[in-house]
Amino acid sequence: MAFVITSPCQNEKAAECVTVCPVDCIVEGPDQFYIDPDICIDCGACKSVCPVDAIEEEYDLTPDQETYLEKAEKFFENAH
Repeated sequence: MAFVITSPCQNEKAAECVTVCPVDCIVEGPDQFYIDPDICIDCGACKSVCPVDAIEEEYDLTPDQETYLEKAEKFFENAH
């Protein structure tokens, strides 16, 4: 299981999540931050500090939010 950054982060990019992540799995993309689902340890530190409530657990995503998991997977697929 991993956390996913959703639409409230788009063009906001507050970055508190980056500073608290113990495994450095959050990377800035062109329009938002992304959490690498292969590295995330599901600790929840990022979710607790997000000022715009953009971070959800993978299994709590609504159907509309599932595209953000796909975006993250594609982002990191192209980065590796």
